[in-house]
Amino acid sequence: MLRAVLSVNECERVVSQHPATYLGSEFPKLSSEQTSADDFAVLNCAPDEAPAGWRAGYYRLDSDLTKLNESLLELSR
Repeated sequence: MLRAVLSVNECERVVSQHPATYLGSEFPKLSSEQTSADDFAVLNCAPDEAPAGWRAGYYRLDSDLTKLNESLLELSR
């Protein structure tokens, strides 16, 4: 489910609070060996929008989704 569309500056603010792990250029797939998966957030950084120091592609945000949601709500204030 799409939760938010962020500007580059907003992405940098969120990642400063919630560490991100680079997953690659293709959307991540769950392993066929996994019977269930914890919820997680994914950030897509388009090639023409990647800020300095970022690679284009997908990142997993390593944070509790409730805390991540709070950070997203703070962006609109």
